[in-house]
Amino acid sequence: MSTTPELTPHLQELYEVVLRRNPGELEFHQAVLEVFESLTPVARKHPEFAETKVLERLCEPERQIIFRVPWVNDRGEVEINRGFRVEFNSALGPYKGGLRFHPSVYLGIVKFLGFEQTFKNALTGMPIGGGKGGSDFDPKGRSDREVMAFCQSFMTELYRHLGEYTDVPAGDIGVGSREIGYLFGQYKRITNRYESGVLTGKGLGWGGSLVRKEATGYGTVFFADEMLRARGESFDGKRVVVSGSGNVAIYAVEKAEQLGATVVACSDSGGYIVDESGLDLDLLKRIKEVDRGRISEYAEQRTGASFVADGCIWDVDCDIALPCATQNELDEQAAITLVKNGVRVVAEGANMPSTPAATRVFLDADVLFAPGKAANAGGVATSALEMQQNASRDSWSHEYTEERLAGIMRGIHERCAASADEYGAPGNYILGANTSSFVQLAEAVLALGVI
Repeated sequence: MSTTPELTPHLQELYEVVLRRNPGELEFHQAVLEVFESLTPVARKHPEFAETKVLERLCEPERQIIFRVPWVNDRGEVEINRGFRVEFNSALGPYKGGLRFHPSVYLGIVKFLGFEQTFKNALTGMPIGGGKGGSDFDPKGRSDREVMAFCQSFMTELYRHLGEYTDVPAGDIGVGSREIGYLFGQYKRITNRYESGVLTGKGLGWGGSLVRKEATGYGTVFFADEMLRARGESFDGKRVVVSGSGNVAIYAVEKAEQLGATVVACSDSGGYIVDESGLDLDLLKRIKEVDRGRISEYAEQRTGASFVADGCIWDVDCDIALPCATQNELDEQAAITLVKNGVRVVAEGANMPSTPAATRVFLDADVLFAPGKAANAGGVATSALEMQQNASRDSWSHEYTEERLAGIMRGIHERCAASADEYGAPGNYILGANTSSFVQLAEAVLALGVI
């Protein structure tokens, strides 16, 4: 393995330990390295963190749970999936993070997401720790009965590890309000408790929060808008490209349009659409949220729109790029293309959608770049607001909840910007996010003793 020049000898040694202890978990390795590359100035200022092995503790999950999920499909056949919950760190509060149901899920993915979640949750300033979970089950193409059967089996094992003061999952890719409903129903049945705060992303009629569905996408745009405002600009009149067409992407489109931008493209796993007149949000929502259809159907129903099968959405020129699909979707060549075509802002709505090489391209080109742990923290922040409402048996208005979300995202931007300034890299939101969240976590870890 080649030495990473950005790391101090101590950080390099620790990174090699992480590689040895977690073989084959490439996404986790990438997430750890991305944080380590920011910590040299912190290490110089706070030698006590190295002496007390704080970072070693933060790289090791407090608990990793892997379990079998047997269930019966509509043909009467038994199917077996694998379930995961990685309770990464609870120094700041109960574990908090989503569940992902997708064939790509394995331990390395869940650990990467849990590690990122720990730092992301710290940035919100709210009392929540980091965790993540999921399964290699694919809900796509399954009937409601099959999804229910799987969710009930999944929760039958997972419930014993959860609690509103212990571990509070939410949704992620493949886990929406339908899945959360089935999961919560099984938890309630097994425990005989209506413990609303044990899951977030619930339906509005049974303990959910307004703005939760919109929160990650809205928050991503709020953060990008704060970066623009710091340079005396705004979304108004900007040309925007959003990858993905799931929950995060749809509501990033909605908020960007509300702020005066023209969103011209979005995508799914089959390709991408371009609509130069601006995406028809109502049509997009109907196809993806109601019909559960493919993005190609948008071009079939919208005059003037075109569909590109299996293409790269980052070939579409834009002022602002919002990657909202999945990890490592935006590589170095795509970043070079975006810069060549004049991109000025990139804000990550997904978790680690840009490869390390891509982020270096953006930083070298002086593109405003917001890492996912900062830009997409609006989802988990609003989940914490949902927990507050559940704890107080209260329900807030849409306007008040969105106002709280916007304030949280402003606070995250201010913390990232201030930390980047403090550690000698003004405007570097990657370094700002990593250093700010790390210092907060490190101080909490030390305060709680060796546990």
